[in-house]
Amino acid sequence: MLLCSVYAQAQTSRAYSNEFLNIGVDAAALGMSNAVVASSNNVNSVYWNPAGLMRMEKQEVSLMHSSYFANIAQYNYGAFAMPIDDVSAFGFSVIRFSVDDILNTTQLIDDQGNINYDRISTFSTADWAFTFSYARESKLDGFSYGANAKVIRRVIGEFANSWGFGFDIGLQFKRGDWEVGVMARDITTTYNTWTINEEKFAEISGAVENQNQELPETTEITLPKLQLGFARTFTFHYDHKLTAEVDLNMRFIQTNDIISSSAVSATPALGLEYGFTDLVFVRAGVGNFQNIQQLDGNDSTTFQPNIGIGFKYKGISVDYALTDIGDSSEALYSNVFSVNIDLSVFNK
Repeated sequence: MLLCSVYAQAQTSRAYSNEFLNIGVDAAALGMSNAVVASSNNVNSVYWNPAGLMRMEKQEVSLMHSSYFANIAQYNYGAFAMPIDDVSAFGFSVIRFSVDDILNTTQLIDDQGNINYDRISTFSTADWAFTFSYARESKLDGFSYGANAKVIRRVIGEFANSWGFGFDIGLQFKRGDWEVGVMARDITTTYNTWTINEEKFAEISGAVENQNQELPETTEITLPKLQLGFARTFTFHYDHKLTAEVDLNMRFIQTNDIISSSAVSATPALGLEYGFTDLVFVRAGVGNFQNIQQLDGNDSTTFQPNIGIGFKYKGISVDYALTDIGDSSEALYSNVFSVNIDLSVFNK
């Protein structure tokens, strides 16, 4: 049956809110367990750290697709970015996370108490995020900064929909082979306002005893998050490069993260990328360390290992990532494909 929790979008402040924005983009980054806040340097910096847009030289486009829950949920992403001049850059991205053809069984039983399967209908849910990014180079050599403005649109069939708005800021500093990155997400809190179809709500308000008796609240707040990253690139015999990055991802609320308190929760991530002649890439990472309570009541620590490969030729990069190898964590498992294109290749 259709879960009545469709309407449970209503808690004012949540440990987990707008979670589709935390999945990540770009198979190259996902193969490194999202540890790219310091080293991100292409169009996908729109998501990971807008300050990284200053390290682009040409116009770039990125596309990504992945599916979750045995292909039930679809995740799609597209982005464009370009330098404005020598000291500034602009970017734009769209994310859509959707589940289609969900069975609506709220009208399965008619007024006489008979089950009528012809009364079953379907609906879809979709979460959208539109991000506008701007970055600038600082007068301090190697230092850049950027900001995102986000518009969130979430739709649950005819039952409910919301609009949300938020801002991110990012910093990067590069000196020699070392890179440092800071990404502050939802710095003013991202505020979602829900509109609930009261007529549809009335149809399910008495479906389960003592549940859904009152309309839920219509505001949802996503609390700020902070990511710190440190990366270094090692070069061997000119043709071989190894980039290693360590990130610390923090939320200012208590969660299941391996480091957790009432004030802040944090989990580390480690990513590695080996590149040969800037043509072939092999990636691996581990992150998302969580304390999970098992069915027997005991706690266990889980983590998410990822791997990936990539190929780059004449400005076109094709990347693949396998996330959560062996389904060893509570995270989403998926095969991820993405393509990055330097648009200057079409001008030659």
